[in-house]
Amino acid sequence: MGDGEMTGFIQVMVTTETKEQARGIAQSLVGEKLAACVQIVDSVESTYRWKGKVESARECLCLIKTRKSLFPKVEAAVKALHSYETPEIMAVPVVDGSEEYLRWLDESLA
Repeated sequence: MGDGEMTGFIQVMVTTETKEQARGIAQSLVGEKLAACVQIVDSVESTYRWKGKVESARECLCLIKTRKSLFPKVEAAVKALHSYETPEIMAVPVVDGSEEYLRWLDESLA
């Protein structure tokens, strides 16, 4: 897929309040083949504005590998499992990757 060609895959970033919630989201998404892989980065510090105030929190970050066409289902699943009123659910395109890894992604998804 060289030359920066778009792959059709995305990485979705989701932050959670607890590692347990991150694990639950990961298990559900991979179990349903909505994600090929979810990496959980423990203890990131987030600073953000919420309801007019600057807040800081320790969170977990989920890096969700999936297909762009599955984003609506991933978003719905995350919202159903998430405790936040407005969870971070943000996707970035995968513009390239090793042929073997991209093949594995494709085979691992619904």
